[in-house]
Amino acid sequence: MPAALKIRQPGAYSTVQDLGRFGYQRYGVPPSGAVDRFAAKTVNLLLGNHKNSAVLEMTIAGPIIEILTPCTLAVTGAAMSIKINGNLVDNWSSFAVVKGDVIAIGHAESGCRAYLGINGGIDVPMIMGSRSCYTDGRFGGHEGRPLVAGDILAYCDDQAGSIECRTLPAAYRPTYSSHWELRAIPGPQDDYFDQGLELFFSQKFTVTPQVNRMGYRLKGPKIERKNTMPASIISEPSLPGGVQVPEGGDPIILLSEQTVGGYAKIATVIREDIAKIAQTMPGDTIRFQRVSIAEALDIERKNKELYSFLKEEYSNAQSFAVLGKQYYKSEIFSEKLSNFLRQI
Repeated sequence: MPAALKIRQPGAYSTVQDLGRFGYQRYGVPPSGAVDRFAAKTVNLLLGNHKNSAVLEMTIAGPIIEILTPCTLAVTGAAMSIKINGNLVDNWSSFAVVKGDVIAIGHAESGCRAYLGINGGIDVPMIMGSRSCYTDGRFGGHEGRPLVAGDILAYCDDQAGSIECRTLPAAYRPTYSSHWELRAIPGPQDDYFDQGLELFFSQKFTVTPQVNRMGYRLKGPKIERKNTMPASIISEPSLPGGVQVPEGGDPIILLSEQTVGGYAKIATVIREDIAKIAQTMPGDTIRFQRVSIAEALDIERKNKELYSFLKEEYSNAQSFAVLGKQYYKSEIFSEKLSNFLRQI
């Protein structure tokens, strides 16, 4: 596949990810994948890619990249400045570049992780059904590691189409702050806690510096188990969003690079809010809002339907050819989107 991107400076921590590697936790291989799935899927939507195409996940600060061939790029997620040859371009939008252009992506002004996609998707080897990088295992992504200066990334030209530049309407872009509310379902070991459960859903916690793609450790009021409950459980599979409480009483929100765990999990953050965790920074505060399984499923349904609606609109090539980005600021699109949202 053709070489497309040469890394001049790699940024703080940049890895190639798709939506994850599934079915291998029994062998000790975690899912990995983009921790902010909404931003990763949206960057591919803006490029006309399959939602599982590989993208570049950039943490805290982005890279400087030299363009080796004409292509279309897009950036979503954390508010990092994006400059082409020194000229600012918009986040949550796609844009064309040509050979010799230099893309500089700055530090996160809000949020933590941004995602850069290329039309066709980044081409790295498929390992166990995924292109995601798992750094602890030293496989996947680009040579199983974060990018370094001099790396060259290719793109899947056989899957790349010619598209007009696209933008996500501002009303549907996430807002990132330093105070977060995460919706969570009690359990699966909520019966291990009594007053601790009420404390968990009523108090504020602070994100500590102990954060990575495996999980986020929080600091706040100590969550204590019932006196009759053991200090740990028989190890069981771990899933992103699980909130385990070790002996110290400080909750840990699990993310995408876990396989099994032996601490009781007081709650599970719903899938749609895991993207929020991915965008928090040390020092941010978090509150947990209790929701039911039925409420969580309804939230997921509405988000899936909204994604499908946007995908259908973006696939309307004639609208793009005639109206380009202005279509998504027009009364036509606003009315269609409003009518759709009233139905779900």
